[in-house]
Amino acid sequence: MTPNEMYDRLEQTIRSYNPSANFAQIRAAFDYACSAHKDQRRKDGSPYVTHPLAVAQILAEELHLDSESIEAALLHDTIEDTAVTHEDVARLFSPTVADLVEGVSKLTRVKFTTKEEEQMENLRKMLLAMSKDIRVILIKIADRLHNMRTMEYQTPAKQKQKSFETMEIYAPLAHRLGMQKMKWELEDLSLKYLDPIGWREITEALDEKAAEYDGFMATIHRQITERLNEAGIKARVSGRMKHPYSIYRKMYAQNKDLDDVFDLFAFRVIVDTVFDCYNVLGIVHDLYKPILGRFKDYIGTPKPNMYQSLHTTVMGDNAIPFEVQIRTQEMHEIAEYGIAAHWKYKQNGQGSGDEGSYEWVRRLLENQEGADAEDFIHSLKVDMFADEVFVFTPQGDVINLPAGATPIDFAYTIHSAVGNHMVAAKVNGRIVQYDYRLQNGDFVEVITSQSAHGPSRDWIKIARSSNARSKIRQWFKREKRDENIVNGRASFEAELKRCGVSLKELTNEENLPAVLKRLAYNNLDDMYAAIGYGGVTSLKLVGRLREEIQRIIQQHQAERQAVVPVKDQPEIMRPAVPKRSKGEHGIVVEGLSNCLVKFSKCCTPVPGDDIVGFITRGYGVSVHRSDCPNADPARRSPLEAGRWIKVSWADKITETYRTTLQVVAKDRINLIVDISTVLSSTKTHVSSLNARSTPDGFALISLDVDVAGGDQLQTVIRRIEQISGVMHVTRPAG
Repeated sequence: MTPNEMYDRLEQTIRSYNPSANFAQIRAAFDYACSAHKDQRRKDGSPYVTHPLAVAQILAEELHLDSESIEAALLHDTIEDTAVTHEDVARLFSPTVADLVEGVSKLTRVKFTTKEEEQMENLRKMLLAMSKDIRVILIKIADRLHNMRTMEYQTPAKQKQKSFETMEIYAPLAHRLGMQKMKWELEDLSLKYLDPIGWREITEALDEKAAEYDGFMATIHRQITERLNEAGIKARVSGRMKHPYSIYRKMYAQNKDLDDVFDLFAFRVIVDTVFDCYNVLGIVHDLYKPILGRFKDYIGTPKPNMYQSLHTTVMGDNAIPFEVQIRTQEMHEIAEYGIAAHWKYKQNGQGSGDEGSYEWVRRLLENQEGADAEDFIHSLKVDMFADEVFVFTPQGDVINLPAGATPIDFAYTIHSAVGNHMVAAKVNGRIVQYDYRLQNGDFVEVITSQSAHGPSRDWIKIARSSNARSKIRQWFKREKRDENIVNGRASFEAELKRCGVSLKELTNEENLPAVLKRLAYNNLDDMYAAIGYGGVTSLKLVGRLREEIQRIIQQHQAERQAVVPVKDQPEIMRPAVPKRSKGEHGIVVEGLSNCLVKFSKCCTPVPGDDIVGFITRGYGVSVHRSDCPNADPARRSPLEAGRWIKVSWADKITETYRTTLQVVAKDRINLIVDISTVLSSTKTHVSSLNARSTPDGFALISLDVDVAGGDQLQTVIRRIEQISGVMHVTRPAG
């Protein structure tokens, strides 16, 4: 058949299911392919363009695909094998067609270098992940199907190589997409070259028994149909026989003869009601002898994917077993259409939501009903592997990593030694940063050096895989123990300080054995090292010691409350523990020592102010001015009453304290200069100054100043108030 005759047949096929297709564009794609491939020939000597024509015919005949898919099929080898570019196809046809053609070309370039099952599954996943438009996979499967149909013109070595790829990659992909008919043909054609003797034995045996089998199926079909008609049950009966590869797998896996293959034949009966389903089951069991243990009621107990049907295996008069599936028309439609609810596809770019536009999807679903629920739904989602990325090693093996993975994840997936000695990484031949996000299909190479210093602590944050982070932590655990102990101790001590407990108190001889037992460490250094390399956090460990910390705090309070008689004056009592005159940041917290203190930003207290403390969650005691609205007793929550405590200024204060002043004045030139002069003359440090004018002629100035105490602050306020135009100076609170 000439290329023009093949094209005419293709156009006729498309018109039969899609009369509104863009035939002008399809014709243009054919003409363009003829021109691009004009000097190329296939192995059998025919014009090369007959191959893309045959691929387009498969897509039209088997899958009823849209115009863009047919155009892409006609052009699918132009970018790969000719001087045509993606831009050329996008300009002459459409960006979508160009993307489809380029997608098929990418898949063609993928090399298969291993027979390991895990590697093959990764390749299959990667192919789906690389194909953002599922039509890319459909075109590639049709391309492989035609290549397998014409495989006799290749060398024996090429035949085996391509057949192996087909069996391991493309047939499972066709199954995953529900394309059972194409899957069966791919498997049968692959078997023909992978095991020619086994193929010949099966096909010859089937040919010998063809008349017998055809007669058997016709007899069963007639017997079931006649009996159902007699019972007045309206039904559609159909039958099929297993294909050669399926028979081959049963025979060789289970060491059986052809006559021993249990379910060589299968019949389907479709009726109107559930009541009829069970009636038909009774009639079938009356007609033929049921085989024990081979009956399944998926109507009473539907599969999780909504599939419903009755399955039974029976024995005919001539001792040949066969399966019968019985279901209603509604169940049949659910089995066929169920996937459409999970996989919407915009055919011709419309995507109207009309189920009728998914006819090609329905055609893909035959026999998919037997899949597990999870596979049934997930296997057809185009974005199924959105949480995974697949990249190549320099040797061509595929590595499966989490989405967003970096060269660090790749290196540690290869081997921990590769990651620990990594000094640079290349992606597709170019040096990249360690935080580069790997993409599907990237070729990744890790450059290592024996003199490498090892991983950085930042790598733990960059790595996306738990495997890489774990190996980095192991390295720090092993190589940096002394440094980890120092860092871990500092972190643990700071966390204890937040709780108002000192490390010395917690780890004294009396407490240490109980502390180590509760934390499950042999000694303190092991615990500090674990904190240092990131194996555990100080916050988590302190959380486990709640009882011990609470006991020490209660002991502090008891000591503060205890009193003893004054020497030589037994009638006068004094505190057993003298009140501390020196506190944290100049603040003495009643009943607590070594307590973290912070000054609230809402009222910025300074020495001389009346103050009150509030115990925060995890940040020590927050100190407020007594006149701060946030500390107003009327506004305090009853649930927090126990967290307000007495605090006071220490006897001797050497620090400075930051507070905020707000100045309201008549706006004028040199106002800021005058305020700055006052601050300078009083030796007051200014940390920030913000000023703005109002439309009615006022200036609002906010100052953050550092003062030694209330006396200096009052001097500053009084001097600013004496400046010409200043109306008042306040300290904000709340």
